[in-house]
Formats: sequence, structure tokens, C-alpha cells
Amino acid sequence: MKVDTNALLMRTNERNRDPHDPGLGRPTAVQSGAAIGKVSSIGGTEARIDLHTRLGANHKRAATVGAILGIQGETSLSVGLVTAVTAESTASASNQELGAIMDIDLIGEITSVDRSAVFHRGVTSYPTIGDEVTVLSDEYVQVVYDSNSAASMHIGQLHQRDRLPAHIDSNDTLQKHFAVLGSTGVGKSSGVVVLLRELMRARADLRVFLIDVHNEYGHCFGKRSEVLSPTTLTLPFWLLNFEELVEVLFRGRPVSDEETEILSDLVPEAKRMYGLANRDKQQLPPAWTVDTPVPYRIADLEALINDRMGKLENKKDITTYRRLVRRIGVVSGDPRYDFMFDSANIGGDTMVEILRRLFPLPGDGKRITVLQLAGFPGEVMDTLVSVLGRMAFDLGLWTDGAVPLLFACEEAHRYAPADAKRGFDPTRRSISRIAKEGRKYGVYLGLVSQRPAELDQTILSQCSTLFVMRLSNEKDQAIIRAAVSDAGARLLNFVPTLGTREVFAFGEGVRMPIRAEFKTLGSDERPRSEMGALATDTFGSPDDDFLRAATARWRGAHQSNRTQSVMGSDRQVSRPLDPARYSILKKADESVVR
Repeated sequence: MKVDTNALLMRTNERNRDPHDPGLGRPTAVQSGAAIGKVSSIGGTEARIDLHTRLGANHKRAATVGAILGIQGETSLSVGLVTAVTAESTASASNQELGAIMDIDLIGEITSVDRSAVFHRGVTSYPTIGDEVTVLSDEYVQVVYDSNSAASMHIGQLHQRDRLPAHIDSNDTLQKHFAVLGSTGVGKSSGVVVLLRELMRARADLRVFLIDVHNEYGHCFGKRSEVLSPTTLTLPFWLLNFEELVEVLFRGRPVSDEETEILSDLVPEAKRMYGLANRDKQQLPPAWTVDTPVPYRIADLEALINDRMGKLENKKDITTYRRLVRRIGVVSGDPRYDFMFDSANIGGDTMVEILRRLFPLPGDGKRITVLQLAGFPGEVMDTLVSVLGRMAFDLGLWTDGAVPLLFACEEAHRYAPADAKRGFDPTRRSISRIAKEGRKYGVYLGLVSQRPAELDQTILSQCSTLFVMRLSNEKDQAIIRAAVSDAGARLLNFVPTLGTREVFAFGEGVRMPIRAEFKTLGSDERPRSEMGALATDTFGSPDDDFLRAATARWRGAHQSNRTQSVMGSDRQVSRPLDPARYSILKKADESVVR
């Protein structure tokens, strides 16, 4: 017995009626019961449809690539996506008419369960030759996308039915990781803001840590965000593990085995010295390792190196020790590294305060931490992402996942490159660990990249929901095709032609592949670089005052915060700059520009 399509439509219509949108409850002009063609061939995941030669205007507009069709079977309504439409001529005795053939990918089926319409992915009852094909009504589309689910989140509008909202499942999107992929200028950053805002709305317990490479997101989340920059971040050097410490000290330069051996021996000893000085004298500190995140002082480490150097019998080895001491002094004294070494010789166990600032706990009033990387020394950015990714995972591990955390990484291909010879390996490992094991401890991953071909494919494969925006590079498109296993993956052929803010969503977070347009954000919510490029055609050419202030900021990047304050107090500019005119300087420290 066939499913009573019209009765099912009426029941679904009443159940899905939105009291705030009376239009959604009314049947549309194209009803599911109106046949537009018949099945002419059927395969494992595909079907071919012969369209009727005489269709109304509404049906012609609806029966196009990306349309959602239903095939009326004996026990269910099979649902498919149109992936291709081909014209064909049909001759008759009196005239010649132009017909069409459609190829569709089968996605799932709608059945009647307890007098309700229910959608399931996969097809258990295949259509047969001659079965009638219909264009799904809005009400059936809502059943397919489960827009009334408690876990559903609204990200925009469906492309083919722009009067209908596009919904995705917040739990599956978050808990099985996701990636947003698209070329520069396609609205990718705005899409990220939409997704993060909706995830935080749907999951009141969720906290987000966002790696902001271009300083775009600081203003997008209002009072809910904690924005960290080189002048506000505190990340003591003793939180680094051994690999990260060596990377910071040597900045990617070759390091000898003798130097790493000295550090691996004496860093634990420096930790023990600090522990002895700050504990009950009757209680010895534990046997800490070189990777244990406990405080120690740079002065103690240097003293230990000098002490061992003085005991050397072979004086030719002194050069190695002197070079190491000099290297430690140069890096710890570099003002650009103040966020790591500003209190290098003061000590103090501030790990709890740092964790609370980096990963706000419930009740703090903050939901998202935005780390603005622009302004940090380029050679330390990989290490920063490594440390923070590792700390995010370890926090989830040692709290048994009590506080769910999303670690979102912009420009992910820079920190987890496909080429194993590029980048900083501990950074790749920290991101990979979240991708492979994080969900067990409530730590989830969100990747954002404009070059998926340059992103580590093992890490990308762990992202079960993909949001694919316009991509023109063929290598990038090939990677996406390999990563998408959904029926309907042939829709990826249209990725190069997507409009701005348009996105294909595939995977666990959606009940079937969708083409949608992300929500339009308000002017105060849209990402924009706070590094600020001047519009000289609007504001005119910068003058000498502009360059003086820019020079002060430039030099200030190589001074400690304390030095900047002292010098800034004696500094005067011939006349104040107009903040509205020179927006690039609005963010300058008032102690430098007055």
C-alpha cells in the first residue's frame, strides 16, 4: 500500500507549523503529489528520470540542478537530489517537443511512523521503473532537514527554497568536528562567525577558543569574548614542553645534540630548585620531568648551566655552554617575547589564573576567547598554536570533559600542513591529537582553510561535517571530492560557481547535503581586519603625522611594555590625528600616540 502523500503532508504541515511565520504552514504551489516524470533507470545510489514534456512554469523552475525530488514507492517516498539535467528531443506524429532527462542521487526516504512523517538517511525500499517523481513541497523539505529538532541550529536559507531556513545538527557538527573551506573573498569568515554564534546559542555549556590569524574576529562576539593580543596575553615559558622550549630558544635554527642534552638535564633541576624554595622544607618536590608544567626561573637555569660549565675538565666544551647561555639571554630579553618572559625571574604559580583566562569557565560571563596572532613574532606563532592546542586537550583530559571546548583554527593549513617537512611538528601533533582523541574528552576541532590541498589530509578526514564554499583551484576541489563520501557528492561540480556566502554542507551535521546561503550579519558582527588598511581614496594621502605615529608603533613592537610607557610619557606629536580619518592608528597604545 502506498503512503498517502496528501494525508501525510497535512499531518506534517500541522506539526511543523511555525506560529510566528504563518506562510510556512500553507502548502506551496508545487505539491508533492504533482508528478513531473517517471523513473526510467535505477542504480545503487542513482536514478534517471524522464521528465514529462508538458510541465507548468512552477515545475520547470523547481526541476533543476540541486532540486529535492521524491519518488513515490510502495512503502516510502524516496528522496534524491538532482545532479544533472539533459535535454532530449521527442518526435511525435504532429510535432517535435523538447523533453529532458534528470540524474538524481538517492539520499534517503520518508516513511510514516506513528502517523508522522519521518526521514531516514539511506534507502531500504528502492524505487522501480515507472514510479512517479514529484518535487518535494516545503513541508516535506522541513521533515527532511528536521528543522524543529532541539539540537537544530539555523545558519541561513536554503538556496533552492530561500523562504525556508537552512538548519544543521549542532551536536553532530560539534562532536564529530567540522571544517569550513573556501577561497579568499567568498564570505568564509562571516560563515565562521555564524557557525560559532549558533553553536554557542545551541550549546550553553560550550566554550570556544579561536585562533585569529588576521585579527578579524575581536569585535564579532561583543561582551561574550575575551580578546588576547601580544600586549594582553600572558603565557609563561614554563608552560612550554621541551620541544616547544627548544623551538622558542633557537627560533628554527639548527641546535646541537650537546645543547639539547644540557637543557634536558638542567630544566628539571631548575624546576626542583624552585620547588624546594617555595615548599615546606620537610616536603621534597616530586620528580618533575622536562615537560611538567610547573614554574621555574630563567636565572636558576642560567646559574645551573654556568655551574656545570665551571666544572668542565675539557675546556673546549665551554663554547657550547657559553653559546647556550647567550641564546637564553637573547630570547628572554627580547621585548617581543614579554608575554612569555616578562616575569622570568620572579616566579609564581599562576597556572589556574592562566587557564581561566584562556578557557573561560561557566559563570565567568565569557564564552569565546579570540587570540589575535597578528603582532606576535612570526617565528613563535607555530609554537603558540602548539602550546594552546596541547593545553586545550590536556584541560579536557584532566577535567574528564567537564567543560566542552571547541578549538577553532583559522588558516589551519599553516599549522597542520600536508607536507610533513613544513611547519612545526608539535603543532601538527597537538591539532591531530584533538582531531583523533579530543571528542572523548569534550574537546572539539573546527578548521578553517582556503587551501585544503595544503592541509594535512589525516586531520581533515577526522572532520565529519564539511562546509564547502567557492574553490577555484583544481587541487583543492580534488581533495574535497576525496573527503566527501555522501551521496550527492556530484554537487561538488558546482563549487567553482558558488556565490558569495553560498555553501555546500556535507556530512554528519546535515541529514542530507544542502546548498545554502549563510545568514547576513549586522555591521558590528562582520569580521574585518583590525590591522586596518587605509582607504586613501576616501581619506586622502597620509601626512607626516600619520607616518610619525606609524613609526612609533613600529619601534614600539621591539620595546617592552614598560619601556614604551616611559618613552611615551615624553613623546609629543605636533598635532593630534583624527581617529575617524586614520582608523589604522585607533588601536595604537595611548602611551605611544597622544
